[in-house]
Amino acid sequence: MNNSVSKRIQHLSLVMALAGLSGLASARADELKTDATQVISAFQKTDPGMETFFQNAAGYAVFPNVGKGGLVVGGAHGKGIVYEKSKPVGTASLTQASIGAQAGGQAFAEVIFFETPSAVEDFKEGKFEMSADVSAVVAGEGASKSAKYKNGVAVFTMAKKGLMVQASIGGQKFKFEPESLQPTGRSKTQN
Repeated sequence: MNNSVSKRIQHLSLVMALAGLSGLASARADELKTDATQVISAFQKTDPGMETFFQNAAGYAVFPNVGKGGLVVGGAHGKGIVYEKSKPVGTASLTQASIGAQAGGQAFAEVIFFETPSAVEDFKEGKFEMSADVSAVVAGEGASKSAKYKNGVAVFTMAKKGLMVQASIGGQKFKFEPESLQPTGRSKTQN
């Protein structure tokens, strides 16, 4: 096989691999959006009063699957969808590192509600980090009635599985990525 044919095969292989990765990324975005929609429904089913938060918030971030674990030193990570007035505008990643009394592991869903448009913009611009004094409300029947915004945010969590002694959200950091969240197979110009 000559050098020219070999280079063409390598180039074609690279193009096919990149196309496959692009399709995989689109499929993951679709899956994440589906998971976020299911989590929103689960929160509303657990506490019908949550509907008020979803309707009135300037925006919210839904993290369907946050994994957290640790033994003295711990960490958490999750990926979610960011909404402005119920419209998806991008994705976000959540990371957290912690040191202290903790043991075990857990998976949970988390929704962060933003009271004002400026709170949403701060989140999108990377100017947002969960302070140590912010605590999450564990979703349950009627829990939303007593929940209040603190520093422009209200946070709700729902355990999915696992047991963990420490369940704080202080120190969570976020990275927002604006992107098209259209279903796979549709281009941005199609309507």
